Amino acid sequence: MIAKLQAARAGVAERAVYSRHLRRVWGLPGTLLGARAWPPLVRDRLHSSFNYWWQAHLLDCMVDGYLRKPGALRGNTIAKVVRGIRVRNLVGWTNDFYDDVAWLGLALQRVQNEVGVAKPKALRAIAERLRDGWTDHAGGGIWWKRDDDFKNVPANGPAAIFLARQNERTDLARARSTVDWIEEHLVDPDSGLAWDGLHVHPNGEIREVEKNTYTYCQGVLIGACVELARHGQQGKWLHRAERTIRAVHERLATDGVIRGQGGGDGGLFGGILARYLAQAALVIPELDPGRAATAELARELVVRSAEAAWLNRTMAVSGPLFGPEWSLPAKEEEGRDLSVQLGGWMCLEAAALLERSGLNVTTA
Repeated sequence: MIAKLQAARAGVAERAVYSRHLRRVWGLPGTLLGARAWPPLVRDRLHSSFNYWWQAHLLDCMVDGYLRKPGALRGNTIAKVVRGIRVRNLVGWTNDFYDDVAWLGLALQRVQNEVGVAKPKALRAIAERLRDGWTDHAGGGIWWKRDDDFKNVPANGPAAIFLARQNERTDLARARSTVDWIEEHLVDPDSGLAWDGLHVHPNGEIREVEKNTYTYCQGVLIGACVELARHGQQGKWLHRAERTIRAVHERLATDGVIRGQGGGDGGLFGGILARYLAQAALVIPELDPGRAATAELARELVVRSAEAAWLNRTMAVSGPLFGPEWSLPAKEEEGRDLSVQLGGWMCLEAAALLERSGLNVTTA
């Protein structure tokens, strides 16, 4: 029973999100989306506030649940959310935000590869949009939004992972260039952490660097470096991943627990970091056994964060409710956002992944 502790916790979190947040899109059969908040107001039931990228992470969490315990019901529910996203987005699969598009692309790649729900037209549209997002302004990189002046890690990081997973020569080259651009322009040489992004003048020169350090920026940088290390130059990419993991431990965690960054969009940040730390913990020892200590540090961050999120949960209708700050007792009013619940669920699924991959993730 102890060996399946993390899986059991992740399953409880999954059921709570399903029960509290999943709703049809405008009553249409065969569709589902995650309502933005719980208890849902009328606007939440109608999905008048879409939160496109939250739905992408809902899909990612659902795939995690499917891999933990495959079944037809989970697969069918995933297919309904995919259809719900397309219906609610109205104009196609993409929108004007390159980060949003990249997140959905990552989720749909996994839905296709792991669940067998293929949306080739969606993946083509997303790949084309991300390829078109690269310009030479500020030396390269993908914009945060179309017709904007901002380029940031939250767009470039997931785009690099998506393009690398396309496993095509030109996309892989673009993924490498994207992470090199992040390294050159948006990694703090003192802390080793990735800054948020930079603003660009119309002539292409950098106007201002936004030096906020968000946890999910570190997560996607780690994820991109680990993904690229699968395709060669392991020393280069794993060195960068290692540096970032250690910087996270030193500067963005308290007693080994990833720090929260509020509700709203911030509710997803810690979970995204935990997802890619778990990937690093699994992949790094396979590629370079000499970096086992770094993999262990990544593992510890995931395990301690998942334990804290679980122990500090509060109970509400249909199950546990997580707070935005996992090291503190959760309060119901702080856990209304779907994003906050997805962040907690994502972290628990990361711990469950480590558990079923043979790592000892039990705690005292």
